[in-house]
Amino acid sequence: MYYQIKKQYIKMLNNLSSILDKAVAFSEEKKIEPEVLLNSRLAPDQFNLIKQIQVACDGAKLGMARLIGQENNAPKCEDNEKTVSEIKERIKLTVDYLETLKEEDFKNLDDRKIVYSFMKDKYVTPEESLIEFSLPNFYFHVTTAYAILRHNGLNIGKMDYIGSVPFKNI
Repeated sequence: MYYQIKKQYIKMLNNLSSILDKAVAFSEEKKIEPEVLLNSRLAPDQFNLIKQIQVACDGAKLGMARLIGQENNAPKCEDNEKTVSEIKERIKLTVDYLETLKEEDFKNLDDRKIVYSFMKDKYVTPEESLIEFSLPNFYFHVTTAYAILRHNGLNIGKMDYIGSVPFKNI
């Protein structure tokens, strides 16, 4: 299960990177600076697009690293991206890290206790960590990033978000 979820994280991050390519083309067409989009938000008290992507990347890499007890081995980022190319590089760094994780890394997780920095006196099981926190948090930030761009007029749709589906002939 965990190995399959790693693949889903990678797919969604790559979809987000492709959407950013469309955002660049959109900003060129509309003659606006891409940074206008990167600093946009849906509500005054919500993160802007850059921060949504940073948190999505962190959620994917740390979500998987926590499961295998290698949180300290996940790439560290300074959260100082300001351009589309910098935030796309952050996505690539995350995908490259996730690609290093192998199926065997996710064996024998039943005895692991996942402790989050904001709840140091509590733990969850790997499955609870993934299903109850990591995945919902990741999808929240990816969806919000998509929604920020859509709200700003970018012509993207559900399939840009979902990406390719390996349909087969019956």
